[in-house]
Amino acid sequence: MTTTVRRAWWGGNAHVIYTIVVFVILASLDNAAIALIPSMVPQLRETFEVGTTAIGILTGAQVLTTAVTAVVWGYLADSRDRKKLLLWGTIIWAVAVGSSGITTSYWSLLGLQVIAGVGLGSIASVGFSVISDFIAPRRRGLAMSFWGLSQGIGSLVGSLLASQAGADSHTPPFMILAVAGFLFSLLFLTTFEAPRGFKEPELQELYAGGEKYDYAIDTAQIQELRNVKTNRWLVLQGLTAQVAYGSLIWVPLLYQEKVIAEGYSQATGQRVGGLFAALFTVGALFSILFGHIGDRWQRRDLSGRAYVSAIGILSAIPFFLVFFWVPLRGLDVTDGASTVTFIPEVLTAIVTNPWVALAFLSAIIALALTSADSPNWFALIADVNLPEHRGTVFGVGNFINGTGRAVGTGLTTVTADAFRKILPPPFNLALGLSLFQVFFLPTGWCYWKVSKTCPADIEAVRETLRERANTESR
Repeated sequence: MTTTVRRAWWGGNAHVIYTIVVFVILASLDNAAIALIPSMVPQLRETFEVGTTAIGILTGAQVLTTAVTAVVWGYLADSRDRKKLLLWGTIIWAVAVGSSGITTSYWSLLGLQVIAGVGLGSIASVGFSVISDFIAPRRRGLAMSFWGLSQGIGSLVGSLLASQAGADSHTPPFMILAVAGFLFSLLFLTTFEAPRGFKEPELQELYAGGEKYDYAIDTAQIQELRNVKTNRWLVLQGLTAQVAYGSLIWVPLLYQEKVIAEGYSQATGQRVGGLFAALFTVGALFSILFGHIGDRWQRRDLSGRAYVSAIGILSAIPFFLVFFWVPLRGLDVTDGASTVTFIPEVLTAIVTNPWVALAFLSAIIALALTSADSPNWFALIADVNLPEHRGTVFGVGNFINGTGRAVGTGLTTVTADAFRKILPPPFNLALGLSLFQVFFLPTGWCYWKVSKTCPADIEAVRETLRERANTESR
């Protein structure tokens, strides 16, 4: 009876959709965990009696650990059972995040966040390896936009959870997220793990005939990955792009300081600033549109995805500058009120206060334009690499991304603190964030280089898959 039921639905369309949903939610929880601390800076400074720089170093250490371990997780994903890897990775970060909620020492919090980073590294690399096998190339950008969007939503959830539930104590946000992590780790037991290359057009006849694509990575193939020219540029762009992206994690703090600068209390600043920061992320929803545009352009020109990413990133810079510097003059909220009271007041301010409206509009446009980057970067990694290489390349890319993000995250607060000698908050942080926008310029150049190399690399992958399919089916 058990065998019959399993055969009826295991691996079917409904099971595949269920699996994708579980992985997408897990990716969002991953980013929620990373977003907790930057949205609780005022409270954490008071609880642990440290400065903003110390909190920035803590966050940067977690991001860097996530990036470093992602390389190892990615390699394992290309050669081992990916479901088990994700299960253990989730358990590691959930335990560490839950323990962070009860610690009273800054140094123990730092150690626990580093341990959490070890587990979080699995979600990005292993999760990407699995998701890429569920998606056909012609819809890869659109599908990856949902994968990337889930991470943005996770950051939003983490920011809201921390700024609202963590305004008085850091314990609730950590505990809530840890419980969610444990619950979703159990769902792994019922997900479907697609075989490698499951949706590649060149392998469809192979799978239809009951054969399997059994290739797995080994250390001798590492040099092959280095020889793929597009890989070099896709990895390099992350070093500069993520310095700029890493600095943006402090936007909640910027708007908390803007609210406080208008004469409101710290608790009100944390809650209202967190709500503003959360609303601004609506612009990330445009990643769905830009993922679709990348797919359409890619069908006509194999350089299409690279062009979409380059245009989006470079066009966003002036809108970010406006977003950083516009003040919240005339802000009218009830000091000391609850989140329930603040929500309608913040929404009203967006419509009635021209300064708040300008901040909202500039943020939406800036984030909409940069949202073109992630789905097309994800899709390009899958396009130019064989199925058994994608986890490893993504892991390396994620390591470089994380290194850049850790630098941006850590140095933004250091830079802002240095500027505090000549500029009061929030202007010191606005200046620091503005300076880090310069790192988007070399990112655009890297994508221009990708546009020149990716057509040949994509064709090489397709040819290799066709040859292997023909060999296996004989």
